[in-house]
Amino acid sequence: MPPALISHASMPGSGSNEPREVAADAFRLGARIQKEKGEVAVCPTDDEASVPRSKKDSENQKKRSLDYVWRSGVAGGLAGCAAKTVVAPLDRVKILFQARNPHFLKYAGSWWGFGEAIKDIYRQDGPIGLFRGHSATLLRIFPYAGIKFLAYEQVRALFITRKDQETPLRRLVSGSLAGVTSVFFTYPLEVIRVRLAFETKREGRSSLRSIVRQIYSENAMTTPENAPPPLRNMTAASAHAPALIPKTGLVNFYRGFSPTLLGMLPYAGMSFLTHDTVGDIFRHPKLAQWTTLPQPENAPAGKAAPLRSWAELSAGGIAGLVSQTVSYPLEVIRRRMQVGGAVGDGHRMTIGETAKLIMRERGFRGFFVGLTIGYAKVVPMVAASFYTYERLKTFLGI
Repeated sequence: MPPALISHASMPGSGSNEPREVAADAFRLGARIQKEKGEVAVCPTDDEASVPRSKKDSENQKKRSLDYVWRSGVAGGLAGCAAKTVVAPLDRVKILFQARNPHFLKYAGSWWGFGEAIKDIYRQDGPIGLFRGHSATLLRIFPYAGIKFLAYEQVRALFITRKDQETPLRRLVSGSLAGVTSVFFTYPLEVIRVRLAFETKREGRSSLRSIVRQIYSENAMTTPENAPPPLRNMTAASAHAPALIPKTGLVNFYRGFSPTLLGMLPYAGMSFLTHDTVGDIFRHPKLAQWTTLPQPENAPAGKAAPLRSWAELSAGGIAGLVSQTVSYPLEVIRRRMQVGGAVGDGHRMTIGETAKLIMRERGFRGFFVGLTIGYAKVVPMVAASFYTYERLKTFLGI
């Protein structure tokens, strides 16, 4: 028996209820010791002996609250907008190269050509030309990034409920599902943005409304007047065939959606996996004094210490480098499918047809056209995105 209880038992003048009081004190003391050690309570009905929740369970419970959902969604949306604004000129040129815009083919394939393309756009349209389609980008990226980061937090809370479940596979799956969820809801805005960025003619520029109408009304089998006879015959024959899929309408806003899904699985998955893994390395006890900041006062219990600016930017940059390399060939296919109604005969090409066309035109290297520009764009973009998101989470106390 603890010394305090022994002294209490030996006190003179104790009443006849003394043994019962001593036993009650001993039981409560034992329950408190069990609670501190995290052991299962002897008597779950006692108010002092409730089973403690693990820190991971408590953290996941908070993530499902409405307060956490809107805060993480806003933080993710603003992070995406900041990142896209940083790289908007690079994104414009990359789209022109990927989609093989006739006016910019001569610049493709070199850093010199990239610089000349920037100058050409600047001379033709001024600084605004470098941000052509950026309004549609922001309109799309806020919900896209917000849903992506929000979905990742929620899927993580579902798949990773204990510390021993923090495995690369679970992180990869969580990131992939988050990317697929976000792209499904925002893909039509991406098609509009790409179409706006693809235009280079000075006169008669299309407005956002006219672009939407044009995409909606495009016929899947429109044949130009100068098309070769085989193509005209094929189109005429298809006019008498049963319409198995819509040739116009909302389906046009999902051109290239299949390769986007296939590309998003490795891209988003590897992006989140790499960022979290590099973050774990930077937070290792041997490196933490140089890579981490003091935990802010409003930080939730159990949250990892925030990284210093250079470490957070490095983790995001490495994540962008790895994810871009893995998913780039599918991104090239997606871009070609998205502008299918703006160039050529407007035929809605499949993934296989687009891949064969790229292989025929440029060979295997055609799947990596603009990759160096892609690195120059994605590395700072993903770094800025993760950095802004993590700082906003700290600011918002989540």
